[in-house]
Amino acid sequence: MPRRHLSIFLLWLLAGCSPDLPQAVSNGSSAPAFTAQTLDGQVVNFPDDFRGKVIALRFWADWCPYCGPEMRAIEPIYQRLKGEGLEVVAMNAGQGPEAITRFLQDTPVSYPVLLDQTVKAVGLYGVVGLPHTYLIDRDGIVRGRILGDATADVFERQVTALLQGASPP
Repeated sequence: MPRRHLSIFLLWLLAGCSPDLPQAVSNGSSAPAFTAQTLDGQVVNFPDDFRGKVIALRFWADWCPYCGPEMRAIEPIYQRLKGEGLEVVAMNAGQGPEAITRFLQDTPVSYPVLLDQTVKAVGLYGVVGLPHTYLIDRDGIVRGRILGDATADVFERQVTALLQGASPP
């Protein structure tokens, strides 16, 4: 089975066939914790390694037609707002390092890219479609989410509200 089809199958399996699938994480709840790796093997403890920052946790895959354009649109916003405490974390959903590396050659981003080859984080967050973004405040509390692709304006408006201590619109 080609990797793209395997990834789609894994997300479908997770979404529709698991009786233990958690619901999407709700606003006001603590961001579920997980451990993941970067492409260079660095271990990341989420959300603890990002405490004190506003986090946009973005789930994506290379086969998602909206993920690449959205990642490119978010990059300048990240560059502009990272000094104010914004961290974008791109969590790949179910793909290996080779596919991610190829994708990033055409869609270079400076924010952290994490691997979720076993789709554990996908399951913890109840992700059933891509792209899917969770907005997390400086204390590790989920304050909003964006289902599907978002324009740069919508993304910026929501993260700016969190950076200012307000709830996203």
